[in-house]
Amino acid sequence: MRDVIITMIVIGALPFILMRPFLGVLMWTWLGLMNPHRLAWGFAMHLPFAFMVFAVTLLGMLFSRTPRQWPLRIELVVLVLFLGWMLVSTSLALFPDAAWFEWSKIWRIQCGIFITLMLTRERQQIHWLVWTIAVSLGFYGVKGGLWTVLHGGVNRVYGPAGGFIGGNNEIGLALLMTAPLIWFLALHTAHPRVRQGLYVAVGLTLIAVVGTHSRGAFLGMVVMGLMLFVKARHKWLPALLAMSFAVLLPVIAPQSWFDRMHTIGAYQQDNSAMGRIGAWQKAVEIAGERLTGGGFEVLIHSYQRDAHSIYFEVLAEHGYVGLLLFLGLLVLAWRRARIIRARAARHPDQQWAGDLAAMVQVSLAGYMTAGAFLGLAYFDFFYLLLALLVCLDAEMLRARQPSQRATPVALGGWMPLAAKRV
Repeated sequence: MRDVIITMIVIGALPFILMRPFLGVLMWTWLGLMNPHRLAWGFAMHLPFAFMVFAVTLLGMLFSRTPRQWPLRIELVVLVLFLGWMLVSTSLALFPDAAWFEWSKIWRIQCGIFITLMLTRERQQIHWLVWTIAVSLGFYGVKGGLWTVLHGGVNRVYGPAGGFIGGNNEIGLALLMTAPLIWFLALHTAHPRVRQGLYVAVGLTLIAVVGTHSRGAFLGMVVMGLMLFVKARHKWLPALLAMSFAVLLPVIAPQSWFDRMHTIGAYQQDNSAMGRIGAWQKAVEIAGERLTGGGFEVLIHSYQRDAHSIYFEVLAEHGYVGLLLFLGLLVLAWRRARIIRARAARHPDQQWAGDLAAMVQVSLAGYMTAGAFLGLAYFDFFYLLLALLVCLDAEMLRARQPSQRATPVALGGWMPLAAKRV
């Protein structure tokens, strides 16, 4: 039954995507982040849904009269350079078959990112994109949070098998990055009950992060909590959330969870931690010997271990040049969010954009912290956040033009405030 439902949703959406290509961005985001077909048990697990949506979206763009252009920003220049360097390192990879297989996935993800940049042009579309991200991953947050509470945190929370977020560490990072976006939606939702439900979803998502038993995600949650307090307009809300979480933690987390978290400070006695340090040393060694690094999957094939770090993953696979470009993307994303917040502070009608940029910064803080212990350098969520900031910046500039000012409109009374061109 799940196979039939998922197939009907995707196939049924294709005609609408053909007429409105932006719907393809939402569908691609849903498929890429949630991986709903991985929740099925039969034929739907292996159908090329993402390719179908991608192809129909391109076809719709071909016949659409909507203006199509990328909002040129320094972030996109660096992203193109990073992709070009990855192609070079793949061409010179130590294990070419594995490297080209990974490249085939990376470039398709990035094509989707560039289409998102091209088609996401208005405030309403930005809101819908945030909703899609939040619902896609928030589903696992609410589900995982309830699972953790009902089972006393004994059984770990995992993501859908076969994707970026299948493991407990990976889903922990993804949920960590999702919570601030749900928080933003709660701030800008008109209906009180929906707002309350979203705040509950934030709490359950953070409980699910605990349920993953991921030490890296826990460290990221601590840093992200501090960032949320700093960035939030209403300080008492994150403070209340933190106090409630501290009180509930001994109830929802078993002793085995606390024992595992305590190993963070005694990493010398932990085999897993020492294995990661060994992989990081190997990454430095490879980068020191090869300007372009060893190509995708080099550590797995040469050291039989994953990098378990976004930084050392890029270093091993693409060398110091690749690492510099990747760090540049992180810094530029943070800088773009800061620019948006500063601009929004000068224009009260764009406060929503400042709030969104602040919450993206909180997500980035979680990604940069927890990512130091997880190998998710090519996770599409990060690049979606980058695209979201670029589109947000472009929309703010368009909205300040006299001929394109935005008037707030509520979608159905409960959706976030949208923008209508007048």
